[in-house]
Amino acid sequence: MYDMIIIGAGPIGLSCGTEAAKRNLNYLIIEKGCLVNSIYNYPINMTFFSTSDRLEIEEIPFVSHGDKPTRREALEYYRRVKASWNLNVNSYENVLDIKEEGNGYIILTSKGKYLTKNVIVATGYYDNPNLLNVPGENLPKVQHYFKEAHPYAYLKIIVVGAGNSAVDAALETYRRGAEVTMVIREENLKDSIKYWVKPDIENRIKEGSIKAYFRSCINVIKEKEVIIRTPEGLLTLQNDFVLAMTGYHPDFDFLKKIGIEIPDNMQPAFNPDTLETGREGIFLAGVVCGGMDTGKWFIENSLSHSKNIFDCLEKKGPD
Repeated sequence: MYDMIIIGAGPIGLSCGTEAAKRNLNYLIIEKGCLVNSIYNYPINMTFFSTSDRLEIEEIPFVSHGDKPTRREALEYYRRVKASWNLNVNSYENVLDIKEEGNGYIILTSKGKYLTKNVIVATGYYDNPNLLNVPGENLPKVQHYFKEAHPYAYLKIIVVGAGNSAVDAALETYRRGAEVTMVIREENLKDSIKYWVKPDIENRIKEGSIKAYFRSCINVIKEKEVIIRTPEGLLTLQNDFVLAMTGYHPDFDFLKKIGIEIPDNMQPAFNPDTLETGREGIFLAGVVCGGMDTGKWFIENSLSHSKNIFDCLEKKGPD
Protein backbone atom coordinates (compact mmCIF):
# COMPACT_ATOMS: atom_id res chain seq x y z
CA MET A 1 0.00 0.00 0.00
CA TYR A 2 1.52 3.29 -1.11
CA ASP A 3 0.70 6.57 0.61
CA MET A 4 0.77 8.32 -2.78
CA ILE A 5 1.09 7.39 -6.43
CA ILE A 6 2.04 10.25 -8.75
CA ILE A 7 1.12 9.92 -12.42
CA GLY A 8 3.63 11.80 -14.54
CA ALA A 9 7.38 12.38 -14.12
CA GLY A 10 7.51 15.91 -15.48
CA PRO A 11 8.89 18.78 -13.37
CA ILE A 12 5.70 18.96 -11.28
CA GLY A 13 5.53 15.20 -10.81
CA LEU A 14 9.15 15.24 -9.65
CA SER A 15 8.34 18.15 -7.30
CA CYS A 16 5.51 16.06 -5.81
CA GLY A 17 7.95 13.17 -5.43
CA THR A 18 10.48 15.26 -3.51
CA GLU A 19 7.68 16.55 -1.27
CA ALA A 20 6.55 13.00 -0.53
CA ALA A 21 10.12 11.91 0.19
CA LYS A 22 10.70 14.92 2.44
CA ARG A 23 7.67 13.87 4.53
CA ASN A 24 8.82 10.23 4.70
CA LEU A 25 5.85 8.94 2.77
CA ASN A 26 5.79 5.74 0.73
CA TYR A 27 5.28 6.89 -2.88
CA LEU A 28 5.78 5.91 -6.51
CA ILE A 29 5.96 8.04 -9.67
CA ILE A 30 4.64 6.35 -12.82
CA GLU A 31 5.58 7.83 -16.21
CA LYS A 32 4.43 6.52 -19.59
CA GLY A 33 7.55 7.82 -21.34
CA CYS A 34 11.01 8.86 -20.24
CA LEU A 35 11.88 11.19 -17.36
CA VAL A 36 10.42 14.68 -18.10
CA ASN A 37 9.06 13.24 -21.33
CA SER A 38 7.46 16.48 -22.53
CA ILE A 39 10.69 18.44 -22.20
CA TYR A 40 12.53 15.67 -24.02
CA ASN A 41 10.10 16.16 -26.93
CA TYR A 42 10.61 19.93 -27.07
CA PRO A 43 12.51 21.30 -30.09
CA ILE A 44 16.21 20.47 -29.77
CA ASN A 45 17.29 24.13 -29.79
CA MET A 46 14.51 25.43 -27.54
CA THR A 47 15.26 28.07 -24.91
CA PHE A 48 12.94 28.45 -21.91
CA PHE A 49 11.05 31.67 -21.24
CA SER A 50 11.75 31.44 -17.49
CA THR A 51 15.13 31.94 -15.86
CA SER A 52 16.69 28.81 -14.39
CA ASP A 53 16.30 29.88 -10.74
CA ARG A 54 12.50 29.97 -11.12
CA LEU A 55 12.45 26.34 -12.24
CA GLU A 56 14.39 24.95 -9.29
CA ILE A 57 13.02 22.11 -7.15
CA GLU A 58 13.78 21.83 -3.43
CA GLU A 59 16.69 24.31 -3.62
CA ILE A 60 18.71 22.09 -5.95
CA PRO A 61 20.60 24.74 -7.98
CA PHE A 62 19.74 24.98 -11.66
CA VAL A 63 22.82 26.47 -13.33
CA SER A 64 22.61 27.49 -16.98
CA HIS A 65 25.18 29.14 -19.25
CA GLY A 66 22.80 31.92 -20.29
CA ASP A 67 20.02 33.88 -18.62
CA LYS A 68 17.50 31.39 -20.01
CA PRO A 69 18.15 27.65 -19.79
CA THR A 70 18.06 25.42 -22.84
CA ARG A 71 16.27 22.11 -23.32
CA ARG A 72 19.57 20.25 -22.93
CA GLU A 73 20.33 22.01 -19.65
CA ALA A 74 16.81 21.30 -18.37
CA LEU A 75 17.12 17.58 -19.12
CA GLU A 76 20.42 17.49 -17.25
CA TYR A 77 18.92 19.40 -14.31
CA TYR A 78 15.87 17.16 -13.88
CA ARG A 79 18.06 14.05 -14.09
CA ARG A 80 20.03 15.58 -11.21
CA VAL A 81 16.83 16.18 -9.23
CA LYS A 82 15.86 12.54 -9.70
CA ALA A 83 19.31 11.31 -8.66
CA SER A 84 19.75 13.73 -5.73
CA TRP A 85 16.50 12.62 -4.11
CA ASN A 86 16.77 9.02 -5.35
CA LEU A 87 13.19 9.39 -6.53
CA ASN A 88 11.16 6.21 -7.04
CA VAL A 89 10.18 6.43 -10.73
CA ASN A 90 8.78 3.75 -13.05
CA SER A 91 9.38 4.89 -16.64
CA TYR A 92 7.67 3.60 -19.79
CA GLU A 93 4.62 2.42 -17.86
CA ASN A 94 1.21 3.69 -18.90
CA VAL A 95 -1.57 4.20 -16.33
CA LEU A 96 -4.79 2.76 -17.77
CA ASP A 97 -7.37 3.22 -15.01
CA ILE A 98 -7.93 4.05 -11.34
CA LYS A 99 -10.50 2.07 -9.37
CA GLU A 100 -11.65 2.36 -5.77
CA GLU A 101 -10.48 -0.37 -3.42
CA GLY A 102 -11.44 -0.18 0.24
CA ASN A 103 -10.11 3.09 1.65
CA GLY A 104 -7.84 3.67 -1.35
CA TYR A 105 -7.39 3.01 -5.03
CA ILE A 106 -6.02 0.36 -7.37
CA ILE A 107 -3.87 1.83 -10.15
CA LEU A 108 -4.03 -0.36 -13.26
CA THR A 109 -1.09 0.08 -15.64
CA SER A 110 0.37 -1.49 -18.76
CA LYS A 111 2.73 -3.49 -16.52
CA GLY A 112 0.71 -4.33 -13.43
CA LYS A 113 -1.36 -2.86 -10.63
CA TYR A 114 -0.67 -0.95 -7.41
CA LEU A 115 -2.60 -0.13 -4.26
CA THR A 116 -2.45 3.43 -2.92
CA LYS A 117 -4.25 5.69 -0.45
CA ASN A 118 -3.96 8.79 -2.65
CA VAL A 119 -3.23 9.77 -6.25
CA ILE A 120 -1.76 12.87 -7.91
CA VAL A 121 -2.44 13.32 -11.64
CA ALA A 122 0.40 15.44 -13.05
CA THR A 123 0.14 14.41 -16.69
CA GLY A 124 0.42 17.81 -18.39
CA TYR A 125 -0.97 18.19 -21.89
CA TYR A 126 1.87 17.89 -24.40
CA ASP A 127 0.88 14.42 -25.66
CA ASN A 128 -2.46 15.63 -27.07
CA PRO A 129 -2.26 18.12 -29.95
CA ASN A 130 -5.20 20.32 -30.91
CA LEU A 131 -6.22 19.06 -34.34
CA LEU A 132 -7.06 21.22 -37.34
CA ASN A 133 -10.02 18.94 -38.20
CA VAL A 134 -9.67 19.46 -41.94
CA PRO A 135 -9.51 17.00 -44.86
CA GLY A 136 -5.97 15.71 -45.34
CA GLU A 137 -4.77 16.24 -41.77
CA ASN A 138 -3.94 12.54 -41.55
CA LEU A 139 -1.35 12.79 -44.35
CA PRO A 140 2.26 12.06 -43.28
CA LYS A 141 3.28 15.58 -44.35
CA VAL A 142 1.30 17.06 -41.42
CA GLN A 143 3.30 17.33 -38.20
CA HIS A 144 1.98 18.49 -34.80
CA TYR A 145 5.43 18.48 -33.19
CA PHE A 146 8.57 20.29 -34.30
CA LYS A 147 11.89 18.77 -33.27
CA GLU A 148 14.47 20.42 -35.52
CA ALA A 149 14.66 22.32 -38.81
CA HIS A 150 17.04 20.21 -40.90
CA PRO A 151 14.41 17.81 -42.37
CA TYR A 152 12.59 20.80 -43.90
CA ALA A 153 15.60 22.50 -45.53
CA TYR A 154 14.85 23.98 -49.00
CA LEU A 155 11.24 22.77 -48.94
CA LYS A 156 7.92 24.62 -49.00
CA ILE A 157 6.63 24.76 -45.42
CA ILE A 158 3.35 26.01 -43.97
CA VAL A 159 3.41 26.79 -40.25
CA VAL A 160 0.01 27.06 -38.56
CA GLY A 161 -0.22 29.09 -35.35
CA ALA A 162 0.61 32.44 -33.77
CA GLY A 163 2.46 31.48 -30.57
CA ASN A 164 5.99 30.64 -29.53
CA SER A 165 6.02 27.16 -31.05
CA ALA A 166 4.87 28.45 -34.43
CA VAL A 167 7.31 31.35 -34.44
CA ASP A 168 10.26 29.14 -33.46
CA ALA A 169 9.38 26.63 -36.20
CA ALA A 170 9.00 29.38 -38.79
CA LEU A 171 12.29 31.10 -37.97
CA GLU A 172 14.34 27.91 -37.69
CA THR A 173 13.08 26.39 -40.95
CA TYR A 174 13.51 29.76 -42.72
CA ARG A 175 17.15 29.87 -41.62
CA ARG A 176 17.69 26.37 -43.05
CA GLY A 177 16.58 27.52 -46.48
CA ALA A 178 12.89 26.61 -46.34
CA GLU A 179 10.23 28.69 -48.09
CA VAL A 180 8.03 29.47 -45.10
CA THR A 181 4.41 30.59 -45.03
CA MET A 182 2.55 31.20 -41.76
CA VAL A 183 -1.22 30.71 -41.55
CA ILE A 184 -2.60 32.57 -38.54
CA ARG A 185 -6.22 32.56 -37.39
CA GLU A 186 -5.80 35.73 -35.31
CA GLU A 187 -5.24 39.28 -36.55
CA ASN A 188 -1.79 39.43 -34.95
CA LEU A 189 0.93 37.30 -33.45
CA LYS A 190 0.32 36.47 -29.79
CA ASP A 191 1.53 38.91 -27.14
CA SER A 192 3.05 35.97 -25.25
CA ILE A 193 5.81 35.45 -27.82
CA LYS A 194 9.28 35.59 -26.25
CA TYR A 195 10.37 39.21 -26.20
CA TRP A 196 13.78 38.47 -27.72
CA VAL A 197 12.16 36.59 -30.64
CA LYS A 198 9.19 38.82 -31.50
CA PRO A 199 11.14 41.59 -33.34
CA ASP A 200 12.87 38.92 -35.44
CA ILE A 201 9.66 37.32 -36.72
CA GLU A 202 7.97 40.70 -37.21
CA ASN A 203 10.88 41.92 -39.32
CA ARG A 204 10.98 38.73 -41.41
CA ILE A 205 7.25 39.08 -42.13
CA LYS A 206 7.57 42.78 -42.89
CA GLU A 207 10.37 42.25 -45.40
CA GLY A 208 8.55 39.28 -46.97
CA SER A 209 11.19 36.67 -46.14
CA ILE A 210 8.42 34.80 -44.33
CA LYS A 211 4.95 35.12 -45.82
CA ALA A 212 2.09 35.44 -43.31
CA TYR A 213 -1.68 35.22 -43.88
CA PHE A 214 -3.59 36.63 -40.90
CA ARG A 215 -7.28 35.96 -40.16
CA SER A 216 -6.80 32.82 -42.23
CA CYS A 217 -7.06 29.06 -41.78
CA ILE A 218 -6.35 25.85 -43.65
CA ASN A 219 -9.30 24.53 -45.63
CA VAL A 220 -7.91 21.37 -47.27
CA ILE A 221 -4.51 19.62 -47.22
CA LYS A 222 -3.40 17.68 -50.30
CA GLU A 223 -0.25 15.77 -51.21
CA LYS A 224 1.46 18.65 -53.02
CA GLU A 225 -0.63 21.68 -52.08
CA VAL A 226 -2.72 23.28 -49.36
CA ILE A 227 -5.89 25.33 -49.80
CA ILE A 228 -6.23 28.12 -47.24
CA ARG A 229 -9.16 30.40 -46.53
CA THR A 230 -8.15 34.08 -46.33
CA PRO A 231 -10.21 37.29 -45.97
CA GLU A 232 -9.87 37.63 -49.75
CA GLY A 233 -11.11 34.08 -50.42
CA LEU A 234 -9.58 30.65 -51.07
CA LEU A 235 -5.91 30.43 -52.02
CA THR A 236 -3.97 27.36 -53.21
CA LEU A 237 -0.31 27.10 -52.16
CA GLN A 238 2.29 24.58 -53.29
CA ASN A 239 3.45 22.71 -50.19
CA ASP A 240 5.71 19.92 -48.93
CA PHE A 241 5.03 19.95 -45.16
CA VAL A 242 2.50 21.43 -42.76
CA LEU A 243 3.71 22.16 -39.22
CA ALA A 244 0.53 22.54 -37.19
CA MET A 245 1.71 24.37 -34.07
CA THR A 246 -1.84 24.71 -32.78
CA GLY A 247 -1.28 23.88 -29.13
CA TYR A 248 -2.14 20.93 -26.94
CA HIS A 249 -4.68 19.84 -24.32
CA PRO A 250 -4.90 17.42 -21.38
CA ASP A 251 -6.10 13.87 -21.88
CA PHE A 252 -9.74 14.62 -21.11
CA ASP A 253 -10.82 11.06 -21.88
CA PHE A 254 -8.52 9.71 -19.18
CA LEU A 255 -9.62 12.35 -16.67
CA LYS A 256 -13.28 11.51 -17.29
CA LYS A 257 -12.54 7.79 -17.10
CA ILE A 258 -11.11 8.14 -13.59
CA GLY A 259 -14.12 10.14 -12.46
CA ILE A 260 -12.89 13.74 -12.62
CA GLU A 261 -15.61 16.19 -13.58
CA ILE A 262 -14.97 18.14 -16.80
CA PRO A 263 -17.47 21.04 -17.13
CA ASP A 264 -18.43 22.70 -20.40
CA ASN A 265 -15.50 25.14 -20.08
CA MET A 266 -13.20 22.07 -20.23
CA GLN A 267 -11.37 23.01 -17.02
CA PRO A 268 -11.19 20.00 -14.68
CA ALA A 269 -13.05 20.51 -11.40
CA PHE A 270 -10.85 20.69 -8.28
CA ASN A 271 -10.43 22.66 -5.07
CA PRO A 272 -8.10 25.59 -5.91
CA ASP A 273 -6.60 25.57 -2.40
CA THR A 274 -5.94 21.86 -1.95
CA LEU A 275 -5.92 20.68 -5.61
CA GLU A 276 -8.22 17.80 -4.59
CA THR A 277 -10.84 16.73 -7.14
CA GLY A 278 -14.37 15.54 -6.47
CA ARG A 279 -12.95 12.06 -5.81
CA GLU A 280 -11.49 12.11 -2.33
CA GLY A 281 -7.76 11.44 -2.35
CA ILE A 282 -7.30 12.17 -6.07
CA PHE A 283 -5.47 15.44 -6.78
CA LEU A 284 -4.41 17.38 -9.86
CA ALA A 285 -1.07 19.17 -10.17
CA GLY A 286 0.62 21.29 -12.81
CA VAL A 287 -0.62 22.41 -16.19
CA VAL A 288 -3.31 19.70 -16.36
CA CYS A 289 -5.29 21.96 -13.98
CA GLY A 290 -5.80 24.53 -16.74
CA GLY A 291 -7.77 22.38 -19.15
CA MET A 292 -7.85 24.14 -22.51
CA ASP A 293 -6.38 27.29 -20.96
CA THR A 294 -2.84 25.96 -21.31
CA GLY A 295 -1.28 29.36 -20.68
CA LYS A 296 -2.64 29.63 -17.13
CA TRP A 297 -0.28 27.16 -15.48
CA PHE A 298 3.36 26.47 -16.28
CA ILE A 299 6.35 25.07 -14.40
CA GLU A 300 7.29 28.05 -12.25
CA ASN A 301 3.79 28.85 -10.94
CA SER A 302 2.86 25.16 -10.49
CA LEU A 303 5.72 24.12 -8.23
CA SER A 304 3.69 25.20 -5.19
CA HIS A 305 1.03 22.59 -6.01
CA SER A 306 3.06 19.81 -4.40
CA LYS A 307 3.24 21.57 -1.04
CA ASN A 308 -0.46 22.45 -1.14
CA ILE A 309 -1.41 18.82 -1.77
CA PHE A 310 0.71 17.33 0.99
CA ASP A 311 -0.29 20.06 3.45
CA CYS A 312 -3.90 19.04 2.73
CA LEU A 313 -3.07 15.40 3.49
CA GLU A 314 -1.36 16.35 6.75
CA LYS A 315 -4.42 18.29 7.87
CA LYS A 316 -6.61 15.28 7.13
CA GLY A 317 -4.38 13.16 9.34
CA PRO A 318 -3.76 9.40 9.05
CA ASP A 319 -6.53 7.19 7.73
